[in-house]
Amino acid sequence: MTDRLDVWERRLHLAGQAIPYFVLVLSTASYLMVSAEPWPVRWTNLGIAVAAVLWMLWWVELHPRWHDRTGPMVVFFLGVLVFYGVLGLRHPMFGFYSFAGYIYATEFLPGRWKLAGVTATAILAATSMHGGLPVPEPAAIGLYAVMVLIVVAVACTFTLFGHYTHEQSLRRKEMVAEMAAMIEENAGLHAQLLIQAREAGVLDERQRLAREIHDTLAQGFTGIITQLQVDEDPPRHVETALRLARENLAEARRSVHALRPPALEDSNLPDALSEVAAGWTDQTGVPASVATTGAARPLHPEVEVALLRAAQEALSNVAKHAAASRVGLTLSYMEDVVTLDVRDDGAGFDPGTATDGFGLVGMRQRVSRLAGALVVESEPGGGTAVSASVPAIPAEVAR
Repeated sequence: MTDRLDVWERRLHLAGQAIPYFVLVLSTASYLMVSAEPWPVRWTNLGIAVAAVLWMLWWVELHPRWHDRTGPMVVFFLGVLVFYGVLGLRHPMFGFYSFAGYIYATEFLPGRWKLAGVTATAILAATSMHGGLPVPEPAAIGLYAVMVLIVVAVACTFTLFGHYTHEQSLRRKEMVAEMAAMIEENAGLHAQLLIQAREAGVLDERQRLAREIHDTLAQGFTGIITQLQVDEDPPRHVETALRLARENLAEARRSVHALRPPALEDSNLPDALSEVAAGWTDQTGVPASVATTGAARPLHPEVEVALLRAAQEALSNVAKHAAASRVGLTLSYMEDVVTLDVRDDGAGFDPGTATDGFGLVGMRQRVSRLAGALVVESEPGGGTAVSASVPAIPAEVAR
């Protein structure tokens, strides 16, 4: 509805700009058709009309920057009154040109000057309709005074009505704009409340998981370590199991306290990936290489944790399902994205039939929380490539 009203206002404004020229052309054409005056007089009036058109073009069309300046617009309007007074007094047919005076007075004159301009135009219009100034006789002067009062009253009434209507229209527009701003602000507050509610839900869920980890996994690992330490000279696989249990106990405790993984605590992400790959190789006997492209830089802790966890999960999948002979990890730093690629030459699988047993859902959810993307490419017998891309949020943002 507002757009339609704006369209109509623009159309009316364009029509208002064209009316002064239209009425002057109409008055001049009508005068030339009905006038019986000698042609020298007609040519003189035609020249005055052309000068009036040029006057309007110069001030209104060619210098729009003057429209907001009171001084130039007063001079312009006085010129219009002079042209109208000369033409209207020379022949009544030029009375149509009075519309130009009314339009320019209401559009360009400020405040009370509008009524003054409309009154002056109405007096000239009444004089033109009267056929000029009255003869010095009481009856003629009285008739002329009545005509002036009627024309001035009608012109001022319509001007005031138009002015108040315009002011109401402006107030309505301001109210609509304020309401739109309030609606937008309310929408923003609503979105903020939703974010806060979601963050509160995430915090509650983290606290619940922390309690669960503390009451189950952490205590279970503690029991396993206690049992494994009974043997004073354990075989190699028991030592490995003991070391893994201790490491996972430390991870469980860090998860409870929302701390960074130990691999990232004293090193950067490329070094942490190398440490994880080396530990994985010791456990599986499968070579795992790590390469870094681009300029490595500190990233937001959640970004580094997400990529490290993705690497650990991908390597775990390789150990469980791939039967690979080698694995390659590539960490690529780009301007606004950091990508981790994990490729193996193992058995591969069909991604369309993969289940959560491959840990893909968890990896995808972890990456998605950071507005990232996880892509898995694989086929039976063709190996597997897992690519995790997340925004390269700098570490400074976390401070």
